[in-house]
Amino acid sequence: MTCPPLSLYMHLPWCVRKCPYCDFNSHTAGDAAPRERYIKALLNDLGKESVLAGEREIQSIFLGGGTPSLFAPAEIGRLLDGARQRLSVAENAEVTMEANPGTVESGSPAGYRDAGVNRLSIGAQSFDDEMLLKLGRIHNSADITRAALDARNSGFENINIDLMHGLPGQSVDKALADLTSAIALEPAHISWYQLTLEPNTIFFARPPAQLPDDDLAFEIQERGQALLAEQGYQQYEVSAYARAGRRCRHNLNYWLFGDYLAVGAGAHGKLTTATGVSRYQKPANPLQYMATAETAVSEVTPGHLSQSDLIFEFMLNALRLTDGFAETLFAERTGFSAKELARATVAARQKGLLERSPDGFWMPTALGSRFLNDLLSEFIVEEASAGSI
Repeated sequence: MTCPPLSLYMHLPWCVRKCPYCDFNSHTAGDAAPRERYIKALLNDLGKESVLAGEREIQSIFLGGGTPSLFAPAEIGRLLDGARQRLSVAENAEVTMEANPGTVESGSPAGYRDAGVNRLSIGAQSFDDEMLLKLGRIHNSADITRAALDARNSGFENINIDLMHGLPGQSVDKALADLTSAIALEPAHISWYQLTLEPNTIFFARPPAQLPDDDLAFEIQERGQALLAEQGYQQYEVSAYARAGRRCRHNLNYWLFGDYLAVGAGAHGKLTTATGVSRYQKPANPLQYMATAETAVSEVTPGHLSQSDLIFEFMLNALRLTDGFAETLFAERTGFSAKELARATVAARQKGLLERSPDGFWMPTALGSRFLNDLLSEFIVEEASAGSI
């Protein structure tokens, strides 16, 4: 098993308002968020993470939330400077920050660019003002356009726009209109994903009316994928579409089962060592996280993944990629021979969910991509039989 590329994730958990579909670790606070204390906690936590990183170089940084753009450019700059002081960060590292249009003030993108952010991910979700109200968003379509143009005029060449489909009362035409509006802004990347009702969300407890049925949702997906392809956006993952050379390096590291450090409330990390692959998580409650991060020693104990968990988690990530994965990558990232996949891959191929290229790449078929959970279920085994997947 070889050490894969290493990334850094920083979680900033506060929002102006919690969206009814959101299951991320986010908390309503806005201007009342204890930003100064939180920044100091993150910087202290970065020092602890540096022990885990050793001499390994950070290839990408992602500031997620919550709404990171609630933090001022100078505050984001302190975090990124602190990361570079404590860790070995590649000179050409991709540095992404999530931003909601309702919290990106005029002129702010230039400040974030100067602070060290070189990729901006704008949470549009829809360009239909009626849909935005149903989704509980605090911005309108004009705010999205303004934020994207401000970012471009401020020097951002690498911009992602987040969009959702399968929205309450959404038709094929409305979904395509959203994509057309996003494409008109010429972002380098578009994340286009279906609304799902996640546990512990308002939408899960009280589902909105008029959600598209499966047939309509599939038609929206097929028509949207065709439109994106026509406009030069290549699908490379379940919900990710990019111009040439603009795939998200940070997310690709997740999907290719790379390693990543984690700071911030509820943040998850993954590390490969000589003894195996381990995961860890920081306390989810921001107050508890800050209290823990302010101590001199790390309170986090990474837990090693069992063989069955390791194989399943690799597949859970890698099978999201339209190009699939090489058998050699599976061996490098898990330490196991591709023979460990024999039973599951045979069963998945027989069901038409999986295919193998002549050069040893496993990838989902069109049917497997549509029914990805069914494909992944082939790789769930009891620990006692993990050696014969």
